[in-house]
Amino acid sequence: MKYPKLEKLVDIIAVLRSENGCEWDREQTHKSLRPNMLEEAYEAVDAIDDNNIPNLREELGDVLLQVVLHAQIAKDNGEFDIEDVAEELSNKLIHRHPHVFGNTKVHSTQEILENWDKLKKEEKINRTSVLDGISKSQSALMSAQKISKKVVKVGFEWDSVESLKECINSEYKEFDEATKINSKERMEDEMGDILFATVNLARWYKIDAEQALLRANKKFTKRFKKMEEIKTKPFEEYTYEEFNNLWQQAKMITDEEK
Repeated sequence: MKYPKLEKLVDIIAVLRSENGCEWDREQTHKSLRPNMLEEAYEAVDAIDDNNIPNLREELGDVLLQVVLHAQIAKDNGEFDIEDVAEELSNKLIHRHPHVFGNTKVHSTQEILENWDKLKKEEKINRTSVLDGISKSQSALMSAQKISKKVVKVGFEWDSVESLKECINSEYKEFDEATKINSKERMEDEMGDILFATVNLARWYKIDAEQALLRANKKFTKRFKKMEEIKTKPFEEYTYEEFNNLWQQAKMITDEEK
């Protein structure tokens, strides 16, 4: 056995799912475990963002648990097992890396990515649209990025970043018009257009919009918590001007702590 600890894990999950195993584990289905899969993946990402290697090791274990558990459920249902999962992944990696496992010559990372997309298309022969294959479960922001990248690959792109910025400005004007007639539905539509166009601006400059927003969330949270530390009275008693001054103080302190 080359990976005895991994095989031990597979055996443990099989026991937990067996007749004499754990009642909770036996009751689980692919659908019931859906929230767990998302939660564990996000917790692993948090560990990566925090550069917490011991925590990353633990969280990757939790992600692996989900993979092995889903594979065991499938095996119990007569669908596939963990070996099938590993085999399919291995075949996919070999097929998509002909510059490593074959005779294809590449001269840049860009060529590798282009080959990857080409080979992926060969595998997904049932897809009829450029936009097929985008996950319905990921965040709207991540979906917008994926949609944008896919259509750009076939040439659907603004002719310049200036025209893209003009598009964003026009979306703001349309949102403003919607507010004037107080149409909630139209405001929602126009706000969506603003966000989608902004995601394209991020893509134009090779910025990951999801990561940019996560950084903004983290920065805001840090500054607001600092406001809570240095405030001299309940927030409810602050005027707008006092709030702004408190924010500026918190911003200056947290920026200096970097």
